[in-house]
Order: sequence, then structure tokens, then C-alpha cells
Amino acid sequence: MTTPPNSAQLDAFRGIWPALLTPLNADLGIDHARFAAHCKSLIARGCPGVTAFGTTGEGPSFSVAERKEAIEQLIANGIPAAHIMVSTSCAALPETLELTRHAVNAGVHGCLMLPPFFLKGVSDQGVIDSYRYVIDGMGQDLPKLKLYLYHIPQVTGVSLSHHVIAALKQQYPDTILGIKDSACTTAHSIGLAEAFMKDMTVYVGFEPDLPEMGRRGSTGAISGLANFMPRVVDRLVTQPDEPTTPAERQRVVQLIGLLDGYSLMPALKGIMAMLSGEPAWLRVRAPLVALTADEFKALEKSIRAFGIDPESD
Repeated sequence: MTTPPNSAQLDAFRGIWPALLTPLNADLGIDHARFAAHCKSLIARGCPGVTAFGTTGEGPSFSVAERKEAIEQLIANGIPAAHIMVSTSCAALPETLELTRHAVNAGVHGCLMLPPFFLKGVSDQGVIDSYRYVIDGMGQDLPKLKLYLYHIPQVTGVSLSHHVIAALKQQYPDTILGIKDSACTTAHSIGLAEAFMKDMTVYVGFEPDLPEMGRRGSTGAISGLANFMPRVVDRLVTQPDEPTTPAERQRVVQLIGLLDGYSLMPALKGIMAMLSGEPAWLRVRAPLVALTADEFKALEKSIRAFGIDPESD
């Protein structure tokens, strides 16, 4: 049973905003033309918007200047700013603030923000103070900020506890619109929904959990698989009780299983390279390592047998 949305939930994003893979040139700089073309393709396939520089997009591997330029280039190349979400997370809080201010003043929909992710074992108060540094630092730009808290402790080593989320929502009720939970634990996502869905939207990054969260009021997702299966991902969360949903969910589970044994981001880029016929998609920034020729050949064989249909997926 879902509760009626409040004003903050109505302002939150809806639908699938793919967690964009970041295409690279031969010098490992960002390929702005391919980046924009990928965004346009996803929007043409029904995505309301796109999400740049999250975990899937190798965000922390790029400099502040590179990330600013990329957003400016997306807008210049025809992606409406209001259809862009930006992960502004950096290890240094002044850089997070700089990127957040830049994104807000560019007119993007909102910002996705990790907790501090270099030092480990930090207290809840330390996490709260980190978010406060950025939010309070926005000054006169604060009313324009729509912020989504990003929980992915297996990557950051830092969790967002219920206490942290509740404290931040209480202090900034009009700024914090949602939580992206990528812990990939069904019970944790359900716990967040039960605790916070009445006040803000809870999204999950683990696609097999989308039907369960859709039944509990979740209205969309920031998804890595949506780089090439946006319609399937959308149906999982927006049509959780359709007769075809269990089969589509099982298909997603099967695909995730095929990716076991590979480093995830290089494998996702491998699928993009296969589907697009553009080997340039294989490039990654260190410390990630691109698929070898043999790995790509094996992945291509399994994905072609699995089958991804650009017209329906």
C-alpha cells in the first residue's frame, strides 16, 4: 500500500534516468560527441533524463574541470539541462561544493551525492557535517538545489544510517528529495521505504529489487543496465504487477549472472561496444582495466546468446 506523494516527492524525478557510462577518446579524455549521442538515444527511447558521473560513470576518476566541461558540452550538444542529473561527489568537500554549484547554475534537475568516501569509520555526525558543508555552502543558490542522497557502502565504505537520513531531511526538508539505495540488499531497501517513503522517494540501483520497490511507491531508478535496456528497467518499477514482470525480472537476474566474473563497469562498456559496433566504448580510466580481447569475445558470445533487443528492451 502506498501513501499519497507530498510536495517534495512530486518534485523528485520519475522514470528511468540511466546511470550513464562515460565514453572516452584514445587519450582517455571524455568523448563529448559520443556522450551526447548516447544521451539522445536514451531520451528517444523514453528516458525522462540521464545521470552523469555516478559509480557506473566512473565519476571520481575525472577531475572537477573535466566534469564541468562534460555537463556544459552535453547542454551545448542539445541535452536539456533539466533532463540531466549530476553526481557531484568528490573526496574533497570544497570540490563537491564547486561541482554542485556549477550543476545547479547550469540548470540541471538535481544532484546525486555520496557521503564522504575517503576516510573510513567516520561517525554519523561526521557524515551529517559533510552534507551540511555542501548544502550550507550553496548560499543564495540553495533554493535551486534538489539533492538525492546516495547509499552504496560496498563502494564507499561509509553507510548512510537512518539517523543520518532523518537528521538531514529534518534540517533540509525542501532540499533533499530522495535516496538512491545501491547497497543491493532487498531488506535494507524495504527498510528505507518503510522509514522514509512518506517524506521522500526511495530509489534502488539493483534492478531485481525494482518491482518490490515499485509496489512500495518508488517511481523510478538510476540504473546501469538502463544504458542498453531502459524500457525493461522502466517496466520493472512502473508496472510491478503486470503478468510479464516476473519473466522480465528473471531476465535481468540472468543478465547480471552473465556479468559475474567480470569487473562490472568494463563489462557494461563491453556490452555497449557490442551493441553499438563501436570498440571505443571499451575504454576505461585507471584504476579500472578494460576487457582483454579474449574477455570481450567471451562476453560478446554470452550476450548475443542472451539477446538484447533495442526496439523492446
